Formats: sequence, structure tokens, C-alpha cells
Amino acid sequence: MAEDNKRWGIVYCPKTGVVNPKKKWARIEKCLKEKGVSYDHVQSESAKSVERLVKMMINNGYTTIIIVGGDSALNEAVNCLMHTDREVREQITLGVIPNGTMNDFARFWDFRDTELEDNIERLVRHRVRKVDIGCIRYTNQQGERCRRYFLNCICIGLVASVMNLRRRAHGLLGALSFIPSSLLMIFQRLEYKMRLRIESDVIDRKVMTVCIGNARGYGFTPNAVPYNGLLDVSVVYHPQVTQLMEGFYLLYSGKILNHGSVHPYRTKEVTVEKAERALIGIDGRLMNAPVGTFKVQVEQEVVNFLI
Repeated sequence: MAEDNKRWGIVYCPKTGVVNPKKKWARIEKCLKEKGVSYDHVQSESAKSVERLVKMMINNGYTTIIIVGGDSALNEAVNCLMHTDREVREQITLGVIPNGTMNDFARFWDFRDTELEDNIERLVRHRVRKVDIGCIRYTNQQGERCRRYFLNCICIGLVASVMNLRRRAHGLLGALSFIPSSLLMIFQRLEYKMRLRIESDVIDRKVMTVCIGNARGYGFTPNAVPYNGLLDVSVVYHPQVTQLMEGFYLLYSGKILNHGSVHPYRTKEVTVEKAERALIGIDGRLMNAPVGTFKVQVEQEVVNFLI
């Protein structure tokens, strides 16, 4: 149990495929001791165990909870927080030491996995900002009404398929990068019949991918910020083959919205009435396909986050 409200509770999530995860933790531990941080830590067995471990720390009185992990681990932590009583949640501050594959939400705040000492120094300063989170409300295969929260983005279609390919290929090809994964999928010319409602606009056509970002959305919503009460949406139609290289250049230079096949929106709510055969990814992990229509909304300033 936490002895005081300044003691950190740390959940260490080893990066998938790392041969010696204890080596990374030893570096973190050394830095924490040099900074005089009081803490207790637990190691997750898998990404899915993070929610259980965060709940355990909340029940044991920790008010500063640090996730050493990536977007998926943060997603589990946020969903645990959002299923606690509001009075309890408002006393808890969440922080991150990036240790995942993409670390997109951490990078939004300029936390880099190569700058461990700087990351911990910033966490010690305890600068807190309330951030927005996104929420998908849907019906599952059992007919139950469900909700799932996200910090970074929801992707429907191609980007979710790319994430799935990277995870499946990890054991065979190591850390297969986003670029070759994307090329493999794009040249299959994947398109999905979708029907979307964004404000007063109705999109009813074949779409390559949709990204709904509370933050940068792996480059597809580069102007999204998690503190304006709005979601950025990029609807991407299938580009011509001659436009592919231009698209990759614009994506990795943060200018994807300049591409002719990308149609951006900013809104508080997106209704997805149809997304035939399209995979859905939430903060870098696939989710079980919703049944029927689902909605994606934003909840403003609900999580305390260390920046």
C-alpha cells in the first residue's frame, strides 16, 4: 500500500520481443533512484493484465500511476480509470515512460523512448494537465451495450489491417516497420464499403481507411489535440498508384491532410452505420467487431495526465 500520496505506483510493460526486459527496467530503476523517486512497481504479464494491475494500485491508494509501456498499455490504464468512481478518478494522475512500438500519445507530449532521464525528470516536476479522451459506444456479439475509451485514435480499415499485420509478423520478421507493412496492404488495393455520419455530412461509398483522432493518430490526424473537446477525422479514399509515394512522404512529414485522397473533418461525434469487413483498431490494438451502428465521441478534460 502507498505510504503517502507522493509515492508512485509503476506498471512496467516489457516491450514485445525484447530478449532481456530486465535490462531496460534496471536502467529505469537506476534513474528513479538518482532522482530520489519513491515508488513501488509491478510487471505486467501481458498488455491485457495492465487494467487489472492499475485497478490494484488504485485500490491500494496510489495517486500517481506511471505506465512504462506504449499506446496499448496506456489504453488499458485509461479504461481502468474510466470505470472507477469520478471522485476517485479525479484524485489520480497518470503518466507514461514510453516503452512500446509506436508510443504515439507519449510523443505528442515530446516523451521519447531514447530520452529516459529527461522523461523521468519531467515526471518528477509533476506538471498535470486534464486531457480529453475518445469513447466508442457499440453493441457486442452478445447483444450487450459496451463502451471503450482511447487516448490516441480509432482506425477503421487499412490502418487497422496494417497494425494487425505488424503484430502477426513480429515473431517472424522482428519489428516490421509501418512503411513496408503499409505497402504490402495498399498494393492489395483494399477498400471497404462504409456509411458514416459526420455532423451534417453523410459519406456512403468505398473508403480505404478512416482515422478518428483524439491525438495525432499515427500521422493521419496530425492537427488533433487532446484538449479542445473535438475529434479530428481523416477519411481516406483509395489513391491512384502514382499518388502512393506522395502519400507516404506527406504522412511522414506530418502533412497528410494535403493529399488529394484525404478528406479531413473536426467534430464531437462520428456515427458509423456500416463498415463492411473492415477491421477496427483502438490505440494500436484490434478490437472485436461491433454489431451494427456504433458511435465515437469525445469526453472533455476527464483524465489527469503528467506532461
